[in-house]
Amino acid sequence: MNEEQYLLVALKQGNREAFSLLFRKYYKDLVLFGGNFLGDKVRSEDIVQTVFLKLWTDRENIEIETSLKSFLLRSVRNGCLDELRHRQVIREHESYTEIFGNVDHLDTEHYILFSDLQAHLNVALEKLPETCREAFEMNRVEGLKYKEIAQRLDVSERTVEVRIGKAIGLLRQYLKEFFVAILALLLS
Repeated sequence: MNEEQYLLVALKQGNREAFSLLFRKYYKDLVLFGGNFLGDKVRSEDIVQTVFLKLWTDRENIEIETSLKSFLLRSVRNGCLDELRHRQVIREHESYTEIFGNVDHLDTEHYILFSDLQAHLNVALEKLPETCREAFEMNRVEGLKYKEIAQRLDVSERTVEVRIGKAIGLLRQYLKEFFVAILALLLS
């Protein structure tokens, strides 16, 4: 049993010292990793702290199939992607309010449609294969170019193009019924 496995077993048993050692061992690297996604050290620290809090609170039931470090990196990445999606929603909302006025003046029906669309989009994104979702979010949420994504994922630009194309096709399919319902509502 290596040190990480030993600490994980001790963590599951509620050993605070094991948790503290894991925190000290991985915290700085995870903050740097998150900072690469967000460009915001303070928000990255918040996400890493949330990941560690969840690790502690769910310690008895947590199942880690890979290494703990891989699990933590994936958790931080997912937290950062959630943050980037949240930022995108805020930007879209700000753009909408710039064009159509303050939220207080928005017509309730349109505001509900916008919120509902975002919720459906989030569900649809979760249905995508991980490789497609990752490339799509890097492009559409983070604003990276295909070449930058290819470098980050260590794949060809053509692979990135195919993954994003597949993601768009699947999103169209997943959201088709939602858009039909919106059109029917708007045209009635």
